[in-house]
Amino acid sequence: MSLSTTATGERPAWTLSFLSGAFTQERALVLALALFVGLLSILPLGRLVHAAFITDTGLDLARVAEVLGGRRVFEATINTIWISLAATALATVTGTLAALLVGASNMRACTAWVFGFVLPLMIPPQVMALAWIQAFSPANPIMSFLGLSLQPGMRHPLYSAAGIVLLLGIYNAPLVFLSVRANLRRVPSDLVEAARTVGASPFHATLGVILPLVRSGIFAGAALAFVSSIGNFGIQAMLGIPARVPTLITLIYRRLNAYGPSALNDMALLALLLALLTIGGMAIAGMLSRMSDQRVDGTSKPFKFPLGRFRFPVSVLAWGYLLFALALPLSALAGSALVRGYGQALSLDTLTFENFANALFHHEGIRKAFFTSLWLTALTVAVLVPTSVALGYFLSWRRDATARLLYLSSQLAYALPGIIIGVAMILFFLKPLPLLGTSLYGTVWVILAAYLSNFLALAMQPVLGGFAQIERSLDDAAQVVGAGIFRRLKDIILPVLAPAAAASAILVFMTAINEIQTSVLLVSSRAQTIGPMIIFLEEAGSSTLAAAVGCLMVLVILALMLISLTFARRLPQGVLPWHD
Repeated sequence: MSLSTTATGERPAWTLSFLSGAFTQERALVLALALFVGLLSILPLGRLVHAAFITDTGLDLARVAEVLGGRRVFEATINTIWISLAATALATVTGTLAALLVGASNMRACTAWVFGFVLPLMIPPQVMALAWIQAFSPANPIMSFLGLSLQPGMRHPLYSAAGIVLLLGIYNAPLVFLSVRANLRRVPSDLVEAARTVGASPFHATLGVILPLVRSGIFAGAALAFVSSIGNFGIQAMLGIPARVPTLITLIYRRLNAYGPSALNDMALLALLLALLTIGGMAIAGMLSRMSDQRVDGTSKPFKFPLGRFRFPVSVLAWGYLLFALALPLSALAGSALVRGYGQALSLDTLTFENFANALFHHEGIRKAFFTSLWLTALTVAVLVPTSVALGYFLSWRRDATARLLYLSSQLAYALPGIIIGVAMILFFLKPLPLLGTSLYGTVWVILAAYLSNFLALAMQPVLGGFAQIERSLDDAAQVVGAGIFRRLKDIILPVLAPAAAASAILVFMTAINEIQTSVLLVSSRAQTIGPMIIFLEEAGSSTLAAAVGCLMVLVILALMLISLTFARRLPQGVLPWHD
Protein backbone atom coordinates (compact mmCIF):
# COMPACT_ATOMS: atom_id res chain seq x y z
CA MET A 1 0.00 0.00 0.00
CA SER A 2 1.41 3.41 -0.93
CA LEU A 3 1.50 6.34 1.38
CA SER A 4 -1.17 8.20 -0.53
CA THR A 5 -3.72 5.47 -1.45
CA THR A 6 -5.86 2.90 0.33
CA ALA A 7 -6.14 -0.79 -0.55
CA THR A 8 -8.97 0.06 -2.94
CA GLY A 9 -6.77 2.55 -4.80
CA GLU A 10 -8.55 5.62 -3.42
CA ARG A 11 -6.75 8.48 -1.69
CA PRO A 12 -7.53 8.74 2.03
CA ALA A 13 -9.57 11.68 3.23
CA TRP A 14 -6.59 13.42 4.91
CA THR A 15 -4.64 13.32 1.62
CA LEU A 16 -7.57 14.71 -0.36
CA SER A 17 -7.91 17.48 2.21
CA PHE A 18 -4.24 18.38 1.92
CA LEU A 19 -4.34 18.32 -1.88
CA SER A 20 -7.49 20.43 -1.92
CA GLY A 21 -5.83 22.99 0.32
CA ALA A 22 -2.70 22.98 -1.82
CA PHE A 23 -4.80 23.45 -4.96
CA THR A 24 -6.58 26.41 -3.35
CA GLN A 25 -3.24 27.98 -2.42
CA GLU A 26 -1.94 27.55 -5.96
CA ARG A 27 -5.05 29.14 -7.43
CA ALA A 28 -4.70 32.05 -5.01
CA LEU A 29 -1.06 32.51 -5.99
CA VAL A 30 -1.88 32.44 -9.72
CA LEU A 31 -4.63 35.01 -9.11
CA ALA A 32 -2.18 37.25 -7.24
CA LEU A 33 0.33 36.97 -10.11
CA ALA A 34 -2.42 37.80 -12.61
CA LEU A 35 -3.38 40.91 -10.63
CA PHE A 36 0.27 41.94 -10.40
CA VAL A 37 1.01 41.64 -14.12
CA GLY A 38 -2.43 42.85 -15.14
CA LEU A 39 -2.29 46.07 -13.11
CA LEU A 40 1.33 46.89 -13.93
CA SER A 41 1.71 45.72 -17.54
CA ILE A 42 -1.47 44.72 -19.36
CA LEU A 43 -3.80 47.54 -18.25
CA PRO A 44 -1.25 50.40 -18.69
CA LEU A 45 -0.39 49.21 -22.21
CA GLY A 46 -4.10 48.86 -22.96
CA ARG A 47 -4.62 52.42 -21.69
CA LEU A 48 -1.84 53.56 -24.03
CA VAL A 49 -3.55 52.04 -27.06
CA HIS A 50 -6.89 53.54 -26.00
CA ALA A 51 -5.44 57.03 -25.53
CA ALA A 52 -3.68 56.91 -28.90
CA PHE A 53 -6.99 56.88 -30.77
CA ILE A 54 -9.70 58.02 -28.35
CA THR A 55 -9.76 61.42 -26.64
CA ASP A 56 -12.35 62.95 -24.33
CA THR A 57 -14.50 63.66 -27.39
CA GLY A 58 -14.29 60.11 -28.72
CA LEU A 59 -12.55 58.54 -31.69
CA ASP A 60 -10.59 61.26 -33.50
CA LEU A 61 -9.12 59.92 -36.74
CA ALA A 62 -8.45 63.44 -38.02
CA ARG A 63 -6.08 64.04 -35.10
CA VAL A 64 -4.39 60.70 -35.78
CA ALA A 65 -3.82 61.62 -39.42
CA GLU A 66 -2.61 65.11 -38.50
CA VAL A 67 -0.09 63.85 -35.94
CA LEU A 68 1.28 60.98 -38.01
CA GLY A 69 1.36 63.07 -41.18
CA GLY A 70 3.33 65.92 -39.68
CA ARG A 71 6.74 66.76 -41.16
CA ARG A 72 8.59 66.40 -37.85
CA VAL A 73 7.02 63.02 -37.12
CA PHE A 74 7.83 61.79 -40.62
CA GLU A 75 11.44 62.97 -40.32
CA ALA A 76 11.79 61.42 -36.85
CA THR A 77 10.32 58.13 -38.07
CA ILE A 78 12.70 57.92 -41.04
CA ASN A 79 15.66 58.79 -38.80
CA THR A 80 14.59 56.18 -36.25
CA ILE A 81 14.38 53.44 -38.87
CA TRP A 82 17.62 54.06 -40.76
CA ILE A 83 19.71 54.86 -37.67
CA SER A 84 18.48 51.70 -35.93
CA LEU A 85 19.09 49.57 -39.03
CA ALA A 86 22.59 51.00 -39.56
CA ALA A 87 23.47 50.54 -35.88
CA THR A 88 22.10 46.99 -36.00
CA ALA A 89 24.27 46.18 -39.01
CA LEU A 90 27.37 47.53 -37.24
CA ALA A 91 26.53 45.66 -34.04
CA THR A 92 25.83 42.44 -35.95
CA VAL A 93 29.16 42.45 -37.77
CA THR A 94 31.12 43.38 -34.65
CA GLY A 95 29.31 40.97 -32.34
CA THR A 96 29.53 38.05 -34.77
CA LEU A 97 33.26 38.54 -35.32
CA ALA A 98 33.79 38.74 -31.56
CA ALA A 99 31.79 35.55 -30.98
CA LEU A 100 33.78 33.70 -33.65
CA LEU A 101 37.02 34.91 -32.11
CA VAL A 102 36.05 33.71 -28.63
CA GLY A 103 34.07 30.61 -29.57
CA ALA A 104 36.00 29.23 -32.53
CA SER A 105 39.64 30.13 -31.89
CA ASN A 106 42.23 29.49 -29.21
CA MET A 107 42.79 33.15 -28.34
CA ARG A 108 44.32 33.53 -24.90
CA ALA A 109 42.78 35.42 -21.96
CA CYS A 110 39.27 34.96 -23.37
CA THR A 111 37.58 35.39 -19.99
CA ALA A 112 39.11 38.80 -19.39
CA TRP A 113 38.42 39.88 -22.98
CA VAL A 114 34.78 38.79 -22.79
CA PHE A 115 34.38 40.74 -19.55
CA GLY A 116 35.71 43.88 -21.24
CA PHE A 117 33.70 43.36 -24.43
CA VAL A 118 30.40 42.97 -22.57
CA LEU A 119 31.09 45.77 -20.07
CA PRO A 120 29.78 48.63 -22.30
CA LEU A 121 26.38 46.91 -22.37
CA MET A 122 26.26 46.97 -18.56
CA ILE A 123 27.16 50.66 -18.31
CA PRO A 124 24.15 53.01 -18.61
CA PRO A 125 23.90 54.38 -22.17
CA GLN A 126 23.84 57.99 -21.00
CA VAL A 127 27.16 57.40 -19.22
CA MET A 128 28.71 55.86 -22.32
CA ALA A 129 27.42 58.75 -24.44
CA LEU A 130 28.87 61.29 -22.00
CA ALA A 131 32.18 59.41 -21.94
CA TRP A 132 32.39 59.46 -25.74
CA ILE A 133 31.44 63.14 -25.86
CA GLN A 134 34.29 63.93 -23.49
CA ALA A 135 36.69 61.58 -25.29
CA PHE A 136 37.62 64.41 -27.67
CA SER A 137 38.41 66.88 -24.91
CA PRO A 138 42.01 67.83 -23.99
CA ALA A 139 41.48 66.00 -20.70
CA ASN A 140 41.76 62.68 -22.55
CA PRO A 141 45.47 61.80 -22.73
CA ILE A 142 44.95 59.32 -25.58
CA MET A 143 43.24 61.78 -27.94
CA SER A 144 45.62 64.58 -26.94
CA PHE A 145 48.58 62.36 -27.78
CA LEU A 146 47.06 61.55 -31.19
CA GLY A 147 46.25 65.21 -31.81
CA LEU A 148 42.53 64.47 -32.20
CA SER A 149 41.16 66.44 -29.27
CA LEU A 150 38.75 69.24 -30.07
CA GLN A 151 39.94 72.80 -30.30
CA PRO A 152 37.75 75.75 -29.22
CA GLY A 153 34.96 76.41 -31.72
CA MET A 154 35.15 73.03 -33.44
CA ARG A 155 31.95 71.03 -33.96
CA HIS A 156 31.90 67.78 -32.03
CA PRO A 157 32.11 64.88 -34.53
CA LEU A 158 29.70 62.70 -32.53
CA TYR A 159 26.90 65.29 -32.68
CA SER A 160 25.56 63.74 -35.86
CA ALA A 161 23.52 60.81 -37.12
CA ALA A 162 26.75 58.95 -37.86
CA GLY A 163 27.86 59.49 -34.26
CA ILE A 164 24.59 58.01 -32.99
CA VAL A 165 25.02 54.99 -35.28
CA LEU A 166 28.61 54.45 -34.09
CA LEU A 167 27.75 54.52 -30.39
CA LEU A 168 24.62 52.41 -30.76
CA GLY A 169 26.62 49.85 -32.75
CA ILE A 170 29.34 49.62 -30.10
CA TYR A 171 26.79 49.55 -27.28
CA ASN A 172 24.69 46.75 -28.81
CA ALA A 173 27.46 44.57 -30.23
CA PRO A 174 27.56 42.50 -26.98
CA LEU A 175 23.90 41.52 -27.53
CA VAL A 176 24.79 39.93 -30.86
CA PHE A 177 27.93 38.43 -29.34
CA LEU A 178 25.98 36.67 -26.59
CA SER A 179 23.40 35.27 -29.02
CA VAL A 180 25.96 33.99 -31.54
CA ARG A 181 28.25 32.58 -28.84
CA ALA A 182 25.34 30.55 -27.43
CA ASN A 183 24.71 29.06 -30.88
CA LEU A 184 28.40 28.35 -31.44
CA ARG A 185 28.40 26.09 -28.41
CA ARG A 186 25.91 23.83 -30.19
CA VAL A 187 27.87 23.49 -33.43
CA PRO A 188 29.07 19.86 -33.67
CA SER A 189 32.84 19.67 -33.81
CA ASP A 190 32.77 16.62 -36.12
CA LEU A 191 31.28 18.70 -38.97
CA VAL A 192 34.07 21.26 -38.70
CA GLU A 193 36.67 18.50 -38.46
CA ALA A 194 35.23 16.86 -41.56
CA ALA A 195 35.56 20.12 -43.50
CA ARG A 196 39.14 20.50 -42.28
CA THR A 197 39.91 16.91 -43.27
CA VAL A 198 38.97 17.54 -46.91
CA GLY A 199 41.27 20.55 -47.02
CA ALA A 200 39.08 23.49 -46.02
CA SER A 201 41.00 26.33 -44.41
CA PRO A 202 39.73 27.83 -41.13
CA PHE A 203 38.34 30.76 -43.13
CA HIS A 204 36.43 28.54 -45.58
CA ALA A 205 35.28 26.19 -42.80
CA THR A 206 33.88 29.19 -40.97
CA LEU A 207 32.05 30.47 -44.05
CA GLY A 208 30.84 27.09 -45.25
CA VAL A 209 30.05 25.26 -42.01
CA ILE A 210 29.95 27.44 -38.91
CA LEU A 211 28.15 30.56 -40.14
CA PRO A 212 25.26 28.66 -41.78
CA LEU A 213 24.73 26.77 -38.50
CA VAL A 214 24.65 29.92 -36.38
CA ARG A 215 22.52 32.08 -38.68
CA SER A 216 19.55 31.81 -36.36
CA GLY A 217 21.69 33.17 -33.53
CA ILE A 218 22.91 36.02 -35.74
CA PHE A 219 19.33 37.00 -36.63
CA ALA A 220 18.23 36.68 -33.00
CA GLY A 221 21.10 38.91 -31.90
CA ALA A 222 20.30 41.39 -34.66
CA ALA A 223 16.70 41.55 -33.43
CA LEU A 224 17.90 42.32 -29.91
CA ALA A 225 20.28 44.97 -31.26
CA PHE A 226 17.48 46.57 -33.30
CA VAL A 227 15.10 46.70 -30.35
CA SER A 228 17.83 48.14 -28.14
CA SER A 229 18.84 50.71 -30.78
CA ILE A 230 15.31 51.90 -31.45
CA GLY A 231 14.60 52.39 -27.74
CA ASN A 232 17.99 53.65 -26.50
CA PHE A 233 17.08 57.05 -25.10
CA GLY A 234 20.42 57.82 -23.44
CA ILE A 235 22.54 57.81 -26.59
CA GLN A 236 19.88 59.29 -28.87
CA ALA A 237 19.20 62.14 -26.43
CA MET A 238 22.81 62.96 -25.54
CA LEU A 239 23.90 63.07 -29.19
CA GLY A 240 20.73 63.60 -31.20
CA ILE A 241 19.24 66.59 -29.38
CA PRO A 242 22.38 68.79 -29.63
CA ALA A 243 22.88 67.63 -33.23
CA ARG A 244 19.22 68.37 -34.07
CA VAL A 245 18.71 64.84 -35.38
CA PRO A 246 15.15 64.03 -34.24
CA THR A 247 14.07 60.46 -33.58
CA LEU A 248 10.74 59.22 -32.29
CA ILE A 249 12.05 58.64 -28.80
CA THR A 250 13.54 62.12 -28.44
CA LEU A 251 10.48 63.67 -30.08
CA ILE A 252 8.25 62.09 -27.43
CA TYR A 253 10.56 63.36 -24.67
CA ARG A 254 10.80 66.92 -25.96
CA ARG A 255 7.09 67.32 -26.74
CA LEU A 256 6.02 65.96 -23.38
CA ASN A 257 8.44 68.34 -21.63
CA ALA A 258 7.16 71.24 -23.74
CA TYR A 259 3.41 70.64 -23.49
CA GLY A 260 3.02 68.47 -20.37
CA PRO A 261 0.06 66.13 -19.77
CA SER A 262 -2.05 68.02 -22.34
CA ALA A 263 0.00 66.33 -25.07
CA LEU A 264 -0.46 62.80 -23.73
CA ASN A 265 -2.85 61.63 -26.44
CA ASP A 266 -0.40 62.68 -29.15
CA MET A 267 2.48 61.15 -27.21
CA ALA A 268 0.52 57.92 -26.84
CA LEU A 269 0.12 57.83 -30.62
CA LEU A 270 3.85 58.38 -31.17
CA ALA A 271 4.65 55.76 -28.53
CA LEU A 272 2.35 53.31 -30.29
CA LEU A 273 4.12 54.04 -33.59
CA LEU A 274 7.45 53.35 -31.90
CA ALA A 275 6.05 50.12 -30.45
CA LEU A 276 4.84 48.98 -33.88
CA LEU A 277 8.28 49.60 -35.38
CA THR A 278 9.84 47.59 -32.55
CA ILE A 279 7.43 44.68 -32.86
CA GLY A 280 7.72 44.73 -36.65
CA GLY A 281 11.51 44.53 -36.47
CA MET A 282 11.32 41.65 -34.00
CA ALA A 283 8.79 39.80 -36.18
CA ILE A 284 10.93 40.10 -39.31
CA ALA A 285 14.06 38.98 -37.47
CA GLY A 286 12.14 36.08 -35.92
CA MET A 287 10.89 34.97 -39.32
CA LEU A 288 14.40 35.11 -40.79
CA SER A 289 15.72 33.22 -37.78
CA ARG A 290 13.19 30.40 -38.23
CA MET A 291 13.85 30.22 -41.97
CA SER A 292 17.59 29.87 -41.37
CA ASP A 293 17.40 27.51 -38.40
CA GLN A 294 19.69 24.53 -39.00
CA ARG A 295 19.39 21.54 -36.69
CA VAL A 296 22.13 18.93 -36.67
CA ASP A 297 23.09 15.93 -34.61
CA GLY A 298 26.52 15.66 -33.13
CA THR A 299 28.66 16.59 -30.19
CA SER A 300 28.13 19.98 -28.62
CA LYS A 301 31.82 20.59 -27.97
CA PRO A 302 32.82 23.48 -30.25
CA PHE A 303 35.83 23.25 -32.48
CA LYS A 304 38.72 25.63 -31.76
CA PHE A 305 40.81 26.79 -34.70
CA PRO A 306 44.47 27.22 -33.77
CA LEU A 307 45.55 30.76 -34.59
CA GLY A 308 49.19 29.78 -34.96
CA ARG A 309 51.34 32.62 -36.25
CA PHE A 310 48.26 34.88 -36.41
CA ARG A 311 47.69 34.73 -32.66
CA PHE A 312 49.71 37.86 -31.90
CA PRO A 313 48.19 40.16 -34.58
CA VAL A 314 44.69 38.86 -33.82
CA SER A 315 45.21 39.49 -30.11
CA VAL A 316 46.50 42.99 -30.88
CA LEU A 317 43.38 43.75 -32.94
CA ALA A 318 41.07 42.27 -30.28
CA TRP A 319 42.57 44.19 -27.39
CA GLY A 320 42.90 47.26 -29.60
CA TYR A 321 39.14 47.20 -30.07
CA LEU A 322 38.66 47.22 -26.29
CA LEU A 323 41.11 50.09 -26.05
CA PHE A 324 39.02 52.03 -28.57
CA ALA A 325 35.54 51.05 -27.37
CA LEU A 326 36.18 50.99 -23.61
CA ALA A 327 39.46 52.50 -22.43
CA LEU A 328 39.24 55.57 -24.65
CA PRO A 329 35.83 56.84 -23.47
CA LEU A 330 36.23 55.78 -19.84
CA SER A 331 39.63 57.44 -19.58
CA ALA A 332 38.03 60.62 -20.90
CA LEU A 333 35.22 60.34 -18.36
CA ALA A 334 37.71 59.95 -15.51
CA GLY A 335 39.87 62.75 -16.90
CA SER A 336 36.92 65.16 -17.00
CA ALA A 337 35.86 64.19 -13.49
CA LEU A 338 39.33 64.89 -12.07
CA VAL A 339 39.69 68.49 -13.28
CA ARG A 340 37.90 71.65 -12.20
CA GLY A 341 36.82 72.85 -15.62
CA TYR A 342 35.71 70.98 -18.73
CA GLY A 343 38.44 70.85 -21.34
CA GLN A 344 41.34 71.28 -18.95
CA ALA A 345 44.27 68.95 -19.52
CA LEU A 346 44.77 66.53 -16.64
CA SER A 347 48.00 67.17 -14.74
CA LEU A 348 49.24 67.38 -11.16
CA ASP A 349 48.31 71.08 -11.13
CA THR A 350 44.72 70.54 -12.30
CA LEU A 351 44.06 67.27 -10.47
CA THR A 352 41.18 67.53 -7.99
CA PHE A 353 38.66 65.27 -6.29
CA GLU A 354 36.28 68.13 -5.72
CA ASN A 355 33.74 66.85 -8.26
CA PHE A 356 33.53 63.48 -6.52
CA ALA A 357 33.17 65.17 -3.14
CA ASN A 358 30.35 67.34 -4.49
CA ALA A 359 28.60 64.35 -6.04
CA LEU A 360 28.85 62.27 -2.86
CA PHE A 361 28.38 64.81 -0.10
CA HIS A 362 27.55 68.38 -1.13
CA HIS A 363 25.12 68.36 -4.05
CA GLU A 364 21.71 67.84 -2.47
CA GLY A 365 19.95 67.00 -5.75
CA ILE A 366 22.43 64.24 -6.63
CA ARG A 367 22.38 62.84 -3.11
CA LYS A 368 18.59 62.71 -2.99
CA ALA A 369 18.41 61.20 -6.47
CA PHE A 370 20.93 58.52 -5.53
CA PHE A 371 19.14 57.49 -2.35
CA THR A 372 15.78 57.54 -4.14
CA SER A 373 17.21 55.25 -6.82
CA LEU A 374 18.79 53.05 -4.17
CA TRP A 375 15.65 52.34 -2.18
CA LEU A 376 13.45 52.13 -5.28
CA THR A 377 15.83 49.59 -6.78
CA ALA A 378 16.08 47.61 -3.54
CA LEU A 379 12.28 47.51 -3.27
CA THR A 380 12.02 46.47 -6.93
CA VAL A 381 14.43 43.60 -6.31
CA ALA A 382 12.59 42.59 -3.12
CA VAL A 383 9.29 42.35 -5.02
CA LEU A 384 10.46 40.92 -8.33
CA VAL A 385 12.71 38.09 -7.12
CA PRO A 386 9.98 36.22 -5.18
CA THR A 387 7.46 37.09 -7.89
CA SER A 388 9.72 35.63 -10.59
CA VAL A 389 10.29 32.51 -8.49
CA ALA A 390 6.54 31.98 -8.10
CA LEU A 391 5.83 32.65 -11.78
CA GLY A 392 8.78 30.45 -12.78
CA TYR A 393 7.32 27.60 -10.72
CA PHE A 394 4.09 27.58 -12.73
CA LEU A 395 5.89 28.09 -16.03
CA SER A 396 8.43 25.32 -15.45
CA TRP A 397 6.47 22.66 -13.58
CA ARG A 398 2.77 23.33 -13.88
CA ARG A 399 2.60 24.46 -17.52
CA ASP A 400 -0.21 26.77 -16.52
CA ALA A 401 -1.82 28.62 -19.46
CA THR A 402 -2.47 31.69 -17.33
CA ALA A 403 1.16 31.78 -16.24
CA ARG A 404 2.32 31.59 -19.87
CA LEU A 405 0.06 34.53 -20.76
CA LEU A 406 1.45 36.53 -17.85
CA TYR A 407 5.00 35.68 -18.89
CA LEU A 408 4.36 36.80 -22.48
CA SER A 409 2.88 40.04 -21.17
CA SER A 410 5.94 40.69 -19.03
CA GLN A 411 8.18 39.90 -22.02
CA LEU A 412 6.30 42.49 -24.10
CA ALA A 413 6.72 45.12 -21.39
CA TYR A 414 10.45 44.39 -21.27
CA ALA A 415 10.95 44.29 -25.05
CA LEU A 416 9.21 47.59 -25.73
CA PRO A 417 11.32 50.75 -25.38
CA GLY A 418 11.25 51.99 -21.81
CA ILE A 419 9.87 55.37 -22.80
CA ILE A 420 6.69 53.62 -24.01
CA ILE A 421 6.24 52.13 -20.54
CA GLY A 422 6.78 55.62 -19.13
CA VAL A 423 4.01 57.11 -21.28
CA ALA A 424 1.72 54.19 -20.41
CA MET A 425 2.32 54.70 -16.68
CA ILE A 426 1.58 58.42 -16.91
CA LEU A 427 -1.68 57.72 -18.72
CA PHE A 428 -2.71 54.95 -16.33
CA PHE A 429 -1.83 56.72 -13.06
CA LEU A 430 -2.52 60.36 -14.00
CA LYS A 431 -6.10 60.37 -12.72
CA PRO A 432 -6.83 59.78 -9.02
CA LEU A 433 -6.93 56.11 -8.15
CA PRO A 434 -10.28 54.58 -7.20
CA LEU A 435 -10.86 54.38 -3.42
CA LEU A 436 -7.58 56.20 -2.67
CA GLY A 437 -8.68 59.41 -4.40
CA THR A 438 -5.09 60.46 -5.18
CA SER A 439 -2.88 60.37 -8.26
CA LEU A 440 0.51 58.68 -8.38
CA TYR A 441 1.72 60.93 -11.19
CA GLY A 442 4.80 62.88 -10.15
CA THR A 443 5.58 60.58 -7.21
CA VAL A 444 8.18 57.87 -6.71
CA TRP A 445 5.41 55.25 -6.72
CA VAL A 446 4.73 55.61 -10.43
CA ILE A 447 8.47 55.05 -11.04
CA LEU A 448 8.29 51.94 -8.86
CA ALA A 449 5.30 50.68 -10.86
CA ALA A 450 7.25 51.21 -14.10
CA TYR A 451 10.27 49.34 -12.71
CA LEU A 452 8.12 46.40 -11.62
CA SER A 453 6.49 46.23 -15.04
CA ASN A 454 9.66 46.67 -17.06
CA PHE A 455 12.05 44.36 -15.19
CA LEU A 456 9.92 41.31 -14.36
CA ALA A 457 11.03 39.54 -17.54
CA LEU A 458 14.67 40.35 -16.74
CA ALA A 459 14.27 38.86 -13.26
CA MET A 460 12.76 35.72 -14.79
CA GLN A 461 15.74 34.82 -16.99
CA PRO A 462 18.12 33.38 -14.34
CA VAL A 463 15.21 31.92 -12.38
CA LEU A 464 13.93 29.84 -15.32
CA GLY A 465 17.46 28.56 -15.89
CA GLY A 466 17.65 27.61 -12.22
CA PHE A 467 14.36 25.69 -12.31
CA ALA A 468 15.74 23.59 -15.17
CA GLN A 469 18.42 22.29 -12.79
CA ILE A 470 16.09 21.36 -9.89
CA GLU A 471 14.76 17.83 -9.50
CA ARG A 472 10.97 18.13 -9.53
CA SER A 473 10.49 14.98 -7.44
CA LEU A 474 11.46 17.00 -4.34
CA ASP A 475 8.46 19.26 -4.86
CA ASP A 476 6.17 16.31 -5.62
CA ALA A 477 7.22 14.50 -2.43
CA ALA A 478 6.58 17.59 -0.32
CA GLN A 479 3.18 18.04 -1.91
CA VAL A 480 2.20 14.41 -1.16
CA VAL A 481 2.83 14.91 2.55
CA GLY A 482 0.71 18.03 2.55
CA ALA A 483 3.12 20.94 2.19
CA GLY A 484 1.40 23.95 0.63
CA ILE A 485 2.80 25.94 -2.27
CA PHE A 486 4.19 28.71 -0.06
CA ARG A 487 5.96 26.31 2.24
CA ARG A 488 7.40 24.35 -0.68
CA LEU A 489 8.67 27.53 -2.27
CA LYS A 490 10.27 28.66 1.00
CA ASP A 491 11.71 25.39 2.31
CA ILE A 492 12.49 23.36 -0.83
CA ILE A 493 12.75 25.53 -3.93
CA LEU A 494 14.33 28.76 -2.67
CA PRO A 495 17.34 27.09 -0.98
CA VAL A 496 18.19 25.23 -4.20
CA LEU A 497 17.34 28.21 -6.38
CA ALA A 498 19.35 30.68 -4.27
CA PRO A 499 22.25 31.21 -6.75
CA ALA A 500 19.84 31.87 -9.63
CA ALA A 501 17.74 34.16 -7.43
CA ALA A 502 20.90 36.05 -6.43
CA ALA A 503 21.86 36.42 -10.10
CA SER A 504 18.34 37.68 -10.80
CA ALA A 505 18.66 40.23 -8.00
CA ILE A 506 22.03 41.48 -9.29
CA LEU A 507 20.80 41.79 -12.89
CA VAL A 508 17.72 43.76 -11.83
CA PHE A 509 19.71 45.91 -9.39
CA MET A 510 22.37 46.73 -11.99
CA THR A 511 19.74 47.65 -14.58
CA ALA A 512 17.42 49.65 -12.34
CA ILE A 513 19.91 51.61 -10.24
CA ASN A 514 21.10 53.67 -13.22
CA GLU A 515 18.00 53.30 -15.42
CA ILE A 516 16.96 56.18 -17.66
CA GLN A 517 14.78 54.84 -20.49
CA THR A 518 11.65 54.43 -18.37
CA SER A 519 12.08 56.99 -15.62
CA VAL A 520 13.11 60.00 -17.73
CA LEU A 521 9.45 60.91 -18.30
CA LEU A 522 8.40 60.05 -14.74
CA VAL A 523 10.88 62.09 -12.68
CA SER A 524 9.66 65.33 -11.16
CA SER A 525 10.73 67.89 -8.58
CA ARG A 526 9.39 65.50 -5.93
CA ALA A 527 10.88 62.32 -7.37
CA GLN A 528 14.35 62.33 -8.92
CA THR A 529 16.43 59.27 -9.79
CA ILE A 530 20.14 59.12 -10.53
CA GLY A 531 19.82 57.79 -14.10
CA PRO A 532 18.50 60.98 -15.78
CA MET A 533 20.70 63.17 -13.57
CA ILE A 534 23.62 63.00 -16.00
CA ILE A 535 21.50 64.47 -18.81
CA PHE A 536 20.18 67.19 -16.52
CA LEU A 537 23.70 68.09 -15.32
CA GLU A 538 25.09 68.09 -18.86
CA GLU A 539 22.24 70.32 -20.07
CA ALA A 540 22.95 72.68 -17.16
CA GLY A 541 26.62 72.96 -18.17
CA SER A 542 28.02 70.96 -15.22
CA SER A 543 30.02 68.57 -17.39
CA THR A 544 32.73 67.78 -14.84
CA LEU A 545 30.15 67.03 -12.15
CA ALA A 546 28.22 64.86 -14.62
CA ALA A 547 31.47 63.01 -15.36
CA ALA A 548 32.01 62.35 -11.66
CA VAL A 549 28.49 60.94 -11.31
CA GLY A 550 29.12 58.78 -14.38
CA CYS A 551 32.36 57.43 -12.90
CA LEU A 552 30.56 56.51 -9.68
CA MET A 553 27.91 54.67 -11.70
CA VAL A 554 30.59 52.70 -13.53
CA LEU A 555 32.27 51.77 -10.24
CA VAL A 556 28.97 50.49 -8.83
CA ILE A 557 28.40 48.36 -11.94
CA LEU A 558 31.94 46.96 -11.84
CA ALA A 559 31.60 46.06 -8.17
CA LEU A 560 28.31 44.21 -8.76
CA MET A 561 29.72 42.35 -11.77
CA LEU A 562 32.77 41.21 -9.79
CA ILE A 563 30.62 40.14 -6.83
CA SER A 564 28.43 38.05 -9.13
CA LEU A 565 31.48 36.12 -10.37
CA THR A 566 31.94 34.59 -6.92
CA PHE A 567 29.02 32.20 -7.52
CA ALA A 568 29.01 32.17 -11.33
CA ARG A 569 30.05 28.49 -11.48
CA ARG A 570 26.86 27.45 -9.67
CA LEU A 571 24.66 29.07 -12.32
CA PRO A 572 23.47 27.79 -15.70
CA GLN A 573 25.76 28.76 -18.56
CA GLY A 574 24.93 32.16 -20.03
CA VAL A 575 22.97 33.52 -17.05
CA LEU A 576 25.72 36.07 -16.35
CA PRO A 577 26.57 37.54 -19.76
CA TRP A 578 29.97 38.82 -18.62
CA HIS A 579 31.13 35.36 -17.52
CA ASP A 580 32.71 33.20 -20.25
